[in-house]
Amino acid sequence: MSITFTQESQSASPNPVELLQRLIRFDTTNPPGNERECVAYISNLLAEAGCDSTIVGNSPDRPNLITRLTGQGNAPPLLLYGHVDVVTTVGQTWQHPPFEGRLVDGYVWGRGALDMKSGIVMMLSAFLRAKAEDLHLAGDVILALVSDEEGGGDAGAKYLVENQSGLFQGVRYAIGEFGGFSYEVGRQRFYPVMVAEKQICHLQATITGPGGHGSLSQREGAMGRMASFLRKLEQRRLPVHVTPVTRSMIQTISAKLPWPQGTVFRQLLHPRMTDTVLKLMGEKGQPFEPLLRNTANATVVRGGEQVNVVPSTVFVELDGRLLPGYAPDDLISELRHTVGEEVELEVIRHDPGPPEPDMTLFETLKRILRSADPDGEPIPILLPGATDARFCSKLGIQTYGYLPMKLPPEFHFSHLIHGPDERIPVDALTFGTEAIYQLMHRFGQ
Repeated sequence: MSITFTQESQSASPNPVELLQRLIRFDTTNPPGNERECVAYISNLLAEAGCDSTIVGNSPDRPNLITRLTGQGNAPPLLLYGHVDVVTTVGQTWQHPPFEGRLVDGYVWGRGALDMKSGIVMMLSAFLRAKAEDLHLAGDVILALVSDEEGGGDAGAKYLVENQSGLFQGVRYAIGEFGGFSYEVGRQRFYPVMVAEKQICHLQATITGPGGHGSLSQREGAMGRMASFLRKLEQRRLPVHVTPVTRSMIQTISAKLPWPQGTVFRQLLHPRMTDTVLKLMGEKGQPFEPLLRNTANATVVRGGEQVNVVPSTVFVELDGRLLPGYAPDDLISELRHTVGEEVELEVIRHDPGPPEPDMTLFETLKRILRSADPDGEPIPILLPGATDARFCSKLGIQTYGYLPMKLPPEFHFSHLIHGPDERIPVDALTFGTEAIYQLMHRFGQ
């Protein structure tokens, strides 16, 4: 599928708050996604501003939009990209309906308000402003809005990289999710910018035992062994590993903290002290734990077909995440040491992460954030999740998670991602829009 939209008229960029409200009202829950109407709406906005947009995909209902502002050719193209699909709200209780985009108490509420329709709005608003103002760009700026990130990216970024790579020729640096939002440790505000991410490593555990009639007592059956496996998985932590990006992040944070907080925080780098420090930090330590170890969480359990038959085999799927530089065999080995040898483990999906990060653009991002908030300290971080950056890296593109948001200290960003009552402060939305516009202005200068 390939469609091109062209229109000569030009209009000023829309209000970011109103635009986010409108995008939230498109229910793009993945699965199934149904991103088509949302992408069509955005393509019409771009057409009204005089921007050509190309839409490509392997299905009419799962489109990907690419548009470009032409620069002076003095720098390589800069890629801005993000996804328009969102995760489910099933089973969640919300204060305000998740697909109405209500503006309440200075926040825009709704699914995608953080992940990542707000990021789409920041990029799109900055892009349209640059178009309206005829901003002199050192190089082209490419805006790519994709489908299916929350479902693995097969119909989105992966499709583009494997089938439409020519659209990104010459790109070396990109802006995507997730990073740039403020986070306070002690009384110091930091802006973590993602420069690396963990790898997807999904596993299946197969657990066997004697089957039989449901009316008879069973000992050491598959169900009981599964329960033992899950208890060990939850209660026992995998080994600590300190990778270069995380080491740099912790050293930078600790240097900015007063004594003794800085000294204590730095002990995260010593594996024998890591868990003690995390416990002392309480809730504030939760974001740091997955940066220091490989992880595996049980997410899907399958076993049994009839209520009166004890199953002889039970399957548990694990969402495994690998630190940079580690392989699936490393995770399996660590799990066997932690939960025992009785469970058969196999890899069902492994998406290698980007290589060692290229930090060239980080200083520019740091200067922009410091200019916007002189009291904040930008730091490089490893993202505990995986993004479409893993696909872009196959084209030699370094992605920076850079959706800047200056957030209130009490705002728990990570708790709201994929959870109920997802919302974003209006001020944070405008803060990020301006920061991305400044990047477009300064890139290559």
